[in-house]
Amino acid sequence: MSMSDAHNRPAPPTRRVALAGLGASTTLALTGQAPAQTPPAAPPAAPEAAPRILTAAPAKVRLRPSPPTETEIWAFDGVTPGPPLRIKLGETLRLTLANKTTSPLSLHWQGLRGDAAMDGVGGFSQPPIAPGESFEYRLKPPDSGTILYRPLVIGGSSEPAGRGLSGLLVVEESEPPPVDLDLPVLVTDWLLGDDQTLQAFSGSSPDGAAAGRLGSWITVNGGSPPQRVAVAPGARVRLRLANACNARIMRLRFDGIKAVVVAVDGQPTESFEPVRAQLPFAPGTRYDLLVDMPGEAGATAMVTALVGSGVPLVRLVTEGAAKPPSTAPMALKANPTLPAAVRLQDAVRPTVVIEGGARVAADFKLDLAGIDPARPWRINGGFGDASGKPLFSVKRGTPIVLAIENRTAFFQPIHVHGHTFRLLHPLDDGWEPYFLDTVQIPEGKRLHIAFIAENPGRWLISSTVLERFDRGLWSWFEVT
Repeated sequence: MSMSDAHNRPAPPTRRVALAGLGASTTLALTGQAPAQTPPAAPPAAPEAAPRILTAAPAKVRLRPSPPTETEIWAFDGVTPGPPLRIKLGETLRLTLANKTTSPLSLHWQGLRGDAAMDGVGGFSQPPIAPGESFEYRLKPPDSGTILYRPLVIGGSSEPAGRGLSGLLVVEESEPPPVDLDLPVLVTDWLLGDDQTLQAFSGSSPDGAAAGRLGSWITVNGGSPPQRVAVAPGARVRLRLANACNARIMRLRFDGIKAVVVAVDGQPTESFEPVRAQLPFAPGTRYDLLVDMPGEAGATAMVTALVGSGVPLVRLVTEGAAKPPSTAPMALKANPTLPAAVRLQDAVRPTVVIEGGARVAADFKLDLAGIDPARPWRINGGFGDASGKPLFSVKRGTPIVLAIENRTAFFQPIHVHGHTFRLLHPLDDGWEPYFLDTVQIPEGKRLHIAFIAENPGRWLISSTVLERFDRGLWSWFEVT
């Protein structure tokens, strides 16, 4: 008899089991019915984990290396940016935001195609969280990727974000690419005075009619730039770059390395190298890149923001024993839940026209004549109104081709909530090989984006420059 035969053969019954079986057969013979069986008790449900608590409150941090002066800011759990949140694809994040600031709050999750009730737009998708109150978010992201969280309250986003409230949620792939370091890089800026205090937030200041609140000091992951990171020679690094500035639109340059983009706005893309080693980087934008470091010690790679003469953001330095070069593909698996194509011939075709704002005079000074500081921008002739009519209302599954025309003197970064879209070619004869949730519209230009309205609910189309958003530069659509 083989080992497998012995393993599979049933064990002989014990005397107790045999008697029990005999009693059952006797009962069946006398009554013609099987004895009543007590169903097994269901196993007790595992207790649901308590939500993580994220507290927004005043804090003091040192933003500049010199002078050694602390700045009063607002922070999540005492740190800026907020603690990185990580979950696996398929998991649910329960997070309670406790508001211990003096302003109403909410948290928008930029890049999350989730439940409309959890989109986190205070005054639109949820009531604002009043000072001293809290709100629980339940998020089950359908996609892996890099998601930016920051306050988004109708008419009141600029100040809490400009005081330091932002962070990253990383939804890890079921099979993430092998890397030696997965490094989140959150870039923000601060408008500081000579005494290192945050400058006043004013609803009537001209920045709301122009570029927005541009900071005088940039930080990387809350610290002074550049962030120095030591890695082994030959190491592969995943950079998760996110722009959490209120308004600063910049470009990134990569020196000393071959940077390969593998995801844009959280969604996997066909891998590509940035043209001229540069990428546009508007508020809300995220990139995932893979970088292979040189094989010798002492090599340096740099990520630089092209602001002024250039601000180095991250310096990767090779130290220690070398690692064998990775042979894994520099790519992520495609997201199977996203549509391979959008039937443009069947699409509903709404239009967004952005007007207003300051004019730029010949001497590059701002011309604010005739500008209402409370409502300097117009979108389709009006401004954001949650009680008004939607830009469009469609059934779930309807393809959309949205034309966005920028008639202002400034770049306009526009974010579509709850969805990802394709940037169409100028003749609508194709699209770029990546998905986006935020697109930059150059001044005086008109672009088209295409997506399938697949997520039920009411969703914003909004400026990611928070001073413009606060002054009504947004609209909304409905999917039923």
